[in-house]
Amino acid sequence: MDLIKKRFPKSYNAISQLQNEFDAYQQAAFPERGASFFALELNGEAGELANVEKKAWKGLAVEPNRFEDEAADVLIALLNYCNARGVDLASAVEAKMEKIHTKRIQEIQQENSQ
Repeated sequence: MDLIKKRFPKSYNAISQLQNEFDAYQQAAFPERGASFFALELNGEAGELANVEKKAWKGLAVEPNRFEDEAADVLIALLNYCNARGVDLASAVEAKMEKIHTKRIQEIQQENSQ
């Protein structure tokens, strides 16, 4: 369990910085769009990423940069959604990671006690 704790993320500051920079860019470069727009965009981009993965899974040729391109679109749409909704993504991820970590430790303890 010490190894798990050593691997646990220590800082989420980079997420906050990136989110703030995306917010400033969006405000300067695009008209204001609401959270609903970005939620729909996020789902569309995630669907495009899933379709690329599906093609690869089927054994079809996929240009390697398509994975990067679609993954980047998903992240951009997520950041834009969070900014439009007022979600502090870094804090949300940090809180979620604490929950995941606590649950995982409990599962390991339970497995070890059996």
